[in-house]
Amino acid sequence: MTEYRVVFDFEVDFSNEGGIQGQGFRLDINGDDISDAELAKHIVADMRLLMVGEVRILNKRIIAEKHKRRADNSASI
Repeated sequence: MTEYRVVFDFEVDFSNEGGIQGQGFRLDINGDDISDAELAKHIVADMRLLMVGEVRILNKRIIAEKHKRRADNSASI
């Protein structure tokens, strides 16, 4: 069975000012597609971010690549 990962850049704005960015971030996914909204939710949960305002997903692409997390890890999607 082929495993997939999503490779993307992101920008997160915090509601109390400031923000973070990531480039070339990779995340295990189930299946071969994920919406930007679902991906944003996983970034926030995976990084345990608080007071998040807007999340922007940029340059998203899906690649066939072996998952890096254990299958029983609840943070993988």
